[in-house]
Amino acid sequence: MAAKRIGILTGGGDVPGLNSVIKSVVYRGSEMGCEVIGIRRGWEGLTHVDLQDPASRARYIQPLNKENTRTIDRTGGTYLHSSRTNPSKMKKLPLVLVEREFPKTESTKKGVTSTVIDVTGAVKKNINTLDLDYLIAIGGDDTLSYAAELDRQGMKVMAVPKTMDNDVRNTEYCIGFSTAVTRAMDAIERQRTTVGSHERIGIFRVFGRDAGYTALYTAYVTSLRCCIPEYKVNLKKLIELLVTDKLQNPSNYSLVILSEGAEWEGYQMREYGEPDAFGHRKKMSVAEDLSTEIKAATGEETIVSDLTYDLRSGSPDFTDRMVATTFAGMAMDAIQEGKHGLMTSITEGCYTMKAIPDPKLGPRKVELGTMYNTERYRPTYDQKLGLPIFLTRS
Repeated sequence: MAAKRIGILTGGGDVPGLNSVIKSVVYRGSEMGCEVIGIRRGWEGLTHVDLQDPASRARYIQPLNKENTRTIDRTGGTYLHSSRTNPSKMKKLPLVLVEREFPKTESTKKGVTSTVIDVTGAVKKNINTLDLDYLIAIGGDDTLSYAAELDRQGMKVMAVPKTMDNDVRNTEYCIGFSTAVTRAMDAIERQRTTVGSHERIGIFRVFGRDAGYTALYTAYVTSLRCCIPEYKVNLKKLIELLVTDKLQNPSNYSLVILSEGAEWEGYQMREYGEPDAFGHRKKMSVAEDLSTEIKAATGEETIVSDLTYDLRSGSPDFTDRMVATTFAGMAMDAIQEGKHGLMTSITEGCYTMKAIPDPKLGPRKVELGTMYNTERYRPTYDQKLGLPIFLTRS
């Protein structure tokens, strides 16, 4: 067993199940004779920390043990906290690094030239100063894209996929997805009473910037129509379907689920605010825009419900606890075997290890031909024999 000190961090948005990974790594590490060091606030913990300053060190570095992680798996969120930090494309140097020189890259977009700084050298130095033999990075596409880069540069990294969007490549499942769909399903079933009482059209917005898995699977288990980023629906047809659904419903209401990145023909998603560390701006609510279109076209009243952040709050369900615990054990098995540059995965319904995805490929998308009915704007329910439990292949 070569590894003696293992760092662990969580990056990007929180999801239920992260604490189960952290606790399981700590408990397994104690059995293997390893120290586990928590890096707080994701990649920021390795870019902003001043290891010579006790206050900075206490803010960003937290030794983990069975005592301080004993109960953390009972709640959601992340015990280690998180941030959206990209060490390879920083717009501004942290205070601790302002007097050091790092590679810079200039790019021009829409006539505006910007400069980003790559502080990977500082990250590697901090990893070496902390005497870490391995680093476990838990995150989605953005967090894991930097994990892959760090491993290519000689740091031994293991990756664990998490995102309620379920769109990380090389795996059919990401931690947080089951809880997100369960929460969306429960919220929609509860709100049926309100939408039905007022005889309106209910519009639900869920996460899904680039991929429609959360909306699609929620629609699958609630028997609703949905709009996803992978397919631009026809607005007139969508409205006609919703009005027809309403008229044919004895309670005189209808419902539709929208991914945050969904669009219709002739419509382009609007964004606002400054881009985050990975270039993402916040999206305006497509649900509100659809509501406006429905009222203008039909005079029908709507109820808009934004379910996004509610889906990532609270404790994980059974599936996410089980997968998170299993992924942690798989990562520690790989470390014990001296492997690195791998990601825990579910492939064809089985647990396996895969390469950390190439960020150039982008997020995994819904396969329209087998998963989405482009005529009815619903999930497809036929031809599922032989598919893995999550109905898709990585």
